[in-house]
Amino acid sequence: MSVGGPLPRRIFLAAALALTAGCSREPARPAPPPERPALLLVTLDTTRADALAPEGDAAATPTFAALVARGVRFSQAYATAPTTLPSHASMLSGLYPAGHGLHENGRRLPDHVPLVTERLRELGYATAAFVSGYPLESPFGLARGFDLYDDELGDGRVERSARETTDRALAWLARPEARPRFLWVHYYDPHDPYEPPEPFRSRFPDDPYLGEIAAMDHELGRLVTAFEAAAGTRGAGIVVAADHGEGRGDHGEMLHGNLLYQGVMRVPLVVAGAGAGTGTRADPVSLRQVRPTLLGLAGEVADGTLLAPGGAPVLAEAMQPYLNYRWQPQVMGVAGRQKLIRSGRLELYDLHVDPAEARDLAGGVAPDRALARAVADYPLPGASAATAPRPASDEERRRLASLGYLVAGEAPGAVPADAPRAAEMTALFADLDAAALAFARGSYARAAERFERVLARDGGNLMAAVQLAACRSLLGQEKDALAAFERARRIDPRSVEVRHYLGLHHLKHGQVERAGPLLEAVLEAQPDRLAAIEGLAQVRVRQGRLAEAAALLERAVPLSGDPGTRLVEAGLLRMRLGETAPALAALERARGLQGGAFRRDLELGVLSLAAGRLEEARDALDRVPRSHPDAPMALFKRAQVSVLLGEADRKERVRAARASADATTRRLIEGERLFEGLLP
Repeated sequence: MSVGGPLPRRIFLAAALALTAGCSREPARPAPPPERPALLLVTLDTTRADALAPEGDAAATPTFAALVARGVRFSQAYATAPTTLPSHASMLSGLYPAGHGLHENGRRLPDHVPLVTERLRELGYATAAFVSGYPLESPFGLARGFDLYDDELGDGRVERSARETTDRALAWLARPEARPRFLWVHYYDPHDPYEPPEPFRSRFPDDPYLGEIAAMDHELGRLVTAFEAAAGTRGAGIVVAADHGEGRGDHGEMLHGNLLYQGVMRVPLVVAGAGAGTGTRADPVSLRQVRPTLLGLAGEVADGTLLAPGGAPVLAEAMQPYLNYRWQPQVMGVAGRQKLIRSGRLELYDLHVDPAEARDLAGGVAPDRALARAVADYPLPGASAATAPRPASDEERRRLASLGYLVAGEAPGAVPADAPRAAEMTALFADLDAAALAFARGSYARAAERFERVLARDGGNLMAAVQLAACRSLLGQEKDALAAFERARRIDPRSVEVRHYLGLHHLKHGQVERAGPLLEAVLEAQPDRLAAIEGLAQVRVRQGRLAEAAALLERAVPLSGDPGTRLVEAGLLRMRLGETAPALAALERARGLQGGAFRRDLELGVLSLAAGRLEEARDALDRVPRSHPDAPMALFKRAQVSVLLGEADRKERVRAARASADATTRRLIEGERLFEGLLP
């Protein structure tokens, strides 16, 4: 039989019958969507690329080495910023800091910036995050889209160990879950000061930084094993990346955040599982590509994933010195083998032959044209009001300072052409770090000494000038404080920071007429600045403008880390104004937030009685302890409620109130018509 000849009869009939049977069946249902893999994102804080296998000791980091062996490693992966919060925001949003608006720690990601977690939850994922450091706590905006965001570091702590975080993540993985999981785990351990647990402390006696990384890798092993077991047959996609590195002396930087050289900007990055493939990629990639990569692993069509070839320059920034010290802004870009840094002037390096960036080629070699254009066009902070995040509160600044981070209060705008370059100011880094830590610990004299040393070398450093003035104020050195504030004002007469701290200084000394206009100006420029709101509320109370004070405290509630206290203060002011309904609402909300710590049941009972809510008044007054300083008033009010409710023991309550009366309540009891016939 030829290939093109007629079919034998039996085959023809069988085929015809099959076609007929097919036509008589119901239309075929569409195939179910493919099962999505479980996804794990692990971020390693402050981890250099050369600290992990294969560049580092594979025996010290066996978990990462095993992931590299079965995944795709990116040897030229770059952070978008050498700071924790901006870098993580880029990973979850897919944007550079100029796009998402976070250039330093202590700010809040704007709500309009979409996060990958929100999309994964829409795709049916169960989502959870376990973070280990204060810069990533939920108030800073990365918790959106997570069913669980575990940032419980413990009272007063600013970090927790990788072991603690892994234990919590493993407990979540142990729960039954029918949906695919997306889990983000953040380890903070290799952050200064380096204090590895045993046995890693003993294994690395001369380099505790590497000891912390080895300890972290051990916990990563526990996590990966448990995650893949929980994923089961659906499989798992894994992305492990550092948010930035650590200077360790490179180019004069011991820590991170101030410069853009390879030690802090080039990071370890591996993608494994879920069809990612294997091998090593040497083309430059950015951590902002983590977002589309996760979506691609989940089965979505996503542009710009790490697993697709790219061609555009990879960009990054280091704006902390610009924002904090008014030094030159810094932007970098990498394309092919070239790295270009713009910071007052250009630096150009050939990373293939000079990975240590020891030989600046600028002036002798032309940078790639697309690279030069991309670096020149990168927007500076403050260029767009749409990406201006809220300022950090004083408490947030204090906690961040305890980790070595100073936080700016405002974008400085254009800096002079002769403003310092961070790369030429490395001699000041140690003093700035030490001053921040001393300030956070309340060692204001020591902090002032360090800030004085900085200003002797860098007289235009507004942050140092303002912090020095604050130290003098907190030390009670009023004359020196005012001189320091004047020095800061001369640096920038328009500075919001100077007005803010000077206003608080005047408030501290009872000079409310001076404090008020300064704090008003601060809030005009930064409406969400919590300390200025609370300070101006104190001014208004002392001026007798109670309605304005109450409104300010109500404005502070959503911004405060202690909203219950702000609600109590606002409620008591409304009560003094005779505004029963808003006062009652504020105290009820406060009680809901504070639970057993609520101490205003007497006022809550009085307000409930005034509002005619007798049962609620009864319950509130019954919670007032006999040891309360105003217990006689509570007993008097409780007797009133008892009579109005017609309680069987109302006579005993009236008599008990009189027996415990003080001078004030005795007169009230004798004149109370409700008690007629109930007193002997």
